[in-house]
Amino acid sequence: MKFQSILSTATSTLAVGAAFLAVPAFAQSTGAVDFEEGAIVVTGQTQNGVAGVKLPNTSKAKQVLTQEIIQTQVPGQTINDVINLMPGVSFQNNDAFGSGGGTLTIRGFDDSRISQTVDGIPLNDTGGYALYSNQQIDPEIIEQVNVNLGTTDVDSPTAAASGSTVNIRTRNPFDDFGVRFLGSAGDFGFFRMFGEIDTGVLNSSGTKAFFSASKAVNNTVYGGIGEIDKTQFNAKIYQPIGDNGDFISVAGHWNRNRNNFFGSTPLRTDPTRVVGPDSSNRFPLTKKERFYKIADCQIPAGVTGVADPASSCGSLYDFRYNPSDTGNIRINSRFTLSDKLTLNVDPSIQYTKANGGGTVDAREFGYERGVAAPISGYIGGKPYFNGVDLNGDGDTQDTVRILAPSNTETWRIGVIASLRYDINDFNRVRVAYSYDRGRHRQTGETSLLKSNGFGSDVFSDNALADADGNILQKRDRLSYAILHQVSGEYTGDFMNDRVHLNLGVRAPFFKRNLTNNCLASSSGGFVDCFTTNTADQAAYAAANPTYKLPQQRILNYNKVLPTAGVVFDATDSASLFFNYSKGVQVPGTDNLYQSFWYARDQDAANPVPETTDNFDLGVRYSSGIIQASLTGWYTRYSNRLASAFDRELDVTIYRNLGRVDKYGIDGSFAVQPIPEFSLYVFGSYLKSKIKENVEIDTDASGNPVYAITKGKREAGAPVYTLGTRAQGTLGPVELGVQVKRTGPRYVNDQNLPILSGTTQIYGKKTPAYTLVDLDAKVKLDFIGLGDRTFLQLNVVNLFDKLYVGGFDGAGTSQTNVPNAFIGTPRTFIGSVSFGF
Repeated sequence: MKFQSILSTATSTLAVGAAFLAVPAFAQSTGAVDFEEGAIVVTGQTQNGVAGVKLPNTSKAKQVLTQEIIQTQVPGQTINDVINLMPGVSFQNNDAFGSGGGTLTIRGFDDSRISQTVDGIPLNDTGGYALYSNQQIDPEIIEQVNVNLGTTDVDSPTAAASGSTVNIRTRNPFDDFGVRFLGSAGDFGFFRMFGEIDTGVLNSSGTKAFFSASKAVNNTVYGGIGEIDKTQFNAKIYQPIGDNGDFISVAGHWNRNRNNFFGSTPLRTDPTRVVGPDSSNRFPLTKKERFYKIADCQIPAGVTGVADPASSCGSLYDFRYNPSDTGNIRINSRFTLSDKLTLNVDPSIQYTKANGGGTVDAREFGYERGVAAPISGYIGGKPYFNGVDLNGDGDTQDTVRILAPSNTETWRIGVIASLRYDINDFNRVRVAYSYDRGRHRQTGETSLLKSNGFGSDVFSDNALADADGNILQKRDRLSYAILHQVSGEYTGDFMNDRVHLNLGVRAPFFKRNLTNNCLASSSGGFVDCFTTNTADQAAYAAANPTYKLPQQRILNYNKVLPTAGVVFDATDSASLFFNYSKGVQVPGTDNLYQSFWYARDQDAANPVPETTDNFDLGVRYSSGIIQASLTGWYTRYSNRLASAFDRELDVTIYRNLGRVDKYGIDGSFAVQPIPEFSLYVFGSYLKSKIKENVEIDTDASGNPVYAITKGKREAGAPVYTLGTRAQGTLGPVELGVQVKRTGPRYVNDQNLPILSGTTQIYGKKTPAYTLVDLDAKVKLDFIGLGDRTFLQLNVVNLFDKLYVGGFDGAGTSQTNVPNAFIGTPRTFIGSVSFGF
């Protein structure tokens, strides 16, 4: 595995241009890519693995899927759905097209504990660390995606990765000029257009670029009233430097989503209810019941002189928007400083504007309880405008339904810089510095609804104000999430290049600078807000002396996180590997703002980070036609933070589960006995165990009340997954079929049925389900149209299985009813691609 650089004189330009892609192991940052494998062979071509699957020979449990598999999936599909073809990964897509969101777990780690990157830059939300699968980069420009199933890279700039990482690597521009257009249409009004242009090499120095754009629209799968609209632009400029693999790459991305929520229903099956998104509804029992319909509605006009009640029109989940604008500029670079010293620098800047949330019953009049005169403000979850005629009927005594989204705007800058020193052909070291700074502005402005119940201004940019001009908001806070991290890594090859040792350590220094401009009214994260109305705030605070005034707090966290691994090449084809790593997740902003209820010196005001100890032990086999791996793993959590989201209250409640142990087995087998046929099989088994009963409340005497969680599994993650994909080629026709069985998932951390009073309304776990997808392609190069011109058909959920899609666990409560998405029905998508 010693370092090599092989350049063919005849193909030097091609080789230099492909150097970034030619690394056998694909890791997160450019420096990690450059360092992780001992042998870096700079050639003009990359190895395709077996059946689109690669198993890099590292000490980490890692798997890679290449374009060979990615391009067979639904055009525009989120990459998080594609990695569902890996062991340990479970993803429930909200629709067949990748634009509606979804729920991801890896080895039981939920998406807030999975670090996801594109070309090295982190994609997790800076506040709560969530991932948004409908905002992922177009799959047509993804070269490959690799997943560290249980650990992260040593220079990873993340506060979220107590476990797995998903690393997306976009392709480089092609050497030759080319144009491609892809059009797709399918069920539920799906229509998508994708186009890309490659400039080819533009000058003697090797400069090249590509530009792409896509537009996708469809009706929401369920509910019958919503729409999804997604637009994306991507570009990349690649500049080789010299003839030794150095380069600078500059890429840009912009994604605009305007989506309606849909398909989320209470996870209960009592037959006296009907299917729908409201808290009074239930989950479907039959395939036909899935297709519930939301009736059109009109908000009635107000009546002058009458205290009009709020209309219910627009209150249902399916009327809500989930809009987002996301963009980034990212730079990757490599500079050879000497024959032993290499510098990598990856800076980036990101922007996000997005929201969720629904409507609220606003008061045209003022709030009067406990105060001398009516006041305005967002109080008790309701906005009081104190003298504003919201419905235009000439009086100010009405209750009016308005839009109340939870807006978040984030600016994020970062850099990963590393310096690699090659001691000799068999030993090397690397030091790295990572910086990440996110400015996270969270507000809750309101705006009017259209007469049909939909929002007229999805971000409430033209926000409503009270009679004195104060903007009313349901939340008002500013957060800075700052990371400085230093790391070091050593790798060495021993015993005639049979043993490969990797040792590393990272030391992150996290700073959370948090300002809450509202009054904290409970330990559950509820607030009352007055923004610039200081007089009314003072009057309200005097009437509620236990509430906590607006305040700023700064919290610092740091942790030394070692990692160590070894690979033993037993033969040229078989190897054994072991890896240990320590991970950390710093408390997210939502959790930290809940702690503002407590005095600064109380333990509850200083939540501790969640840490993990992750162990992998496995075996790999790789030959010309076979790639296989089997891994046993164990993860021990300390201070495991669990959350349960209440959609109606728009708040997340956190509980500390203490110590939780997880362990399991992952395996995969890919074989391609002849070029025309391949078979890929994968599977995993997961066991988790909460070690103690969790305190959830106190009784009237102040004694603790416990949930019976000791020895129970965590909710939300499947007990097992099994899958396979077979692909065959006959002349110009390619046919693929993939099957994924997802095991049962417990709905709460007590592993008990959901109760309403003493009546069971849902079982303790969701049923296992099996999905079958089909893809077929007819290449038209046999009639002289080139290999980028083809017809493609995709069928998702071929046998139309009814199943429970993604859901957040119900926490430790046996009576909390989570909302679950209805699984995607059978969907047909046809595509036509033209290219040269």
